[in-house]
Amino acid sequence: MSLDELDHLLLDLVQADAARPLHDLGDAVGLSPSAVQRRLTRLRAEGVIRAEVAVLDPETLGAGMTSVILVALTDDDEKSHAAFRERMLAEPRVQHCYSIVGQWDYVVVLLTPDLKASRYLSRKLFDKHVKRFETLPAFEVVKSSQAVPVPGVSRGSGR
Repeated sequence: MSLDELDHLLLDLVQADAARPLHDLGDAVGLSPSAVQRRLTRLRAEGVIRAEVAVLDPETLGAGMTSVILVALTDDDEKSHAAFRERMLAEPRVQHCYSIVGQWDYVVVLLTPDLKASRYLSRKLFDKHVKRFETLPAFEVVKSSQAVPVPGVSRGSGR
C-alpha cells in the first residue's frame, strides 16, 4: 500500500491522540473533516492503524514497577519456544516479550506492583524450561511509548 505525506501527518497526529476531533485533524493537515474520515477509514481497513486504545497510568492502578528480564531457555527447540511464548501471551502483566539473538533468547518486560510481586511472577513464569534469567528493575521510566516513527514527519508529537 502507498502512503502519502498527508497520511503520514494524520498517522503521527492520531498516534499522539486518537480521540482528537476530525475538524482539528483536518485543520492540522489542510483537509476537510470528511476527507480525514475517509483516509482514517482506509488506514484502519488496510491495517495501518491496528488499534485505538486508552493509555492508562500504571502507578495509579497499583502497577508502578517495571522490570526488564533477560531470559535464556534450557532447550533451543521449537516446542520449548512455543511453550514459553504461550506463557508470555497468557500473562497480562507481561507488557512486552521479544525474541532476540545472542546469549539470551528473550527480553520480557513485566509490570507489577513492586519488586516482591515481580519476583513471585518471575518464579511462576520462568519454569524448568528456563535455564537462567536476569531481572533488571527499572529505577525510573524515562520514556515509555508505543509510537512508531512516521516517515517524513520530523516534528515530535510530544511523546
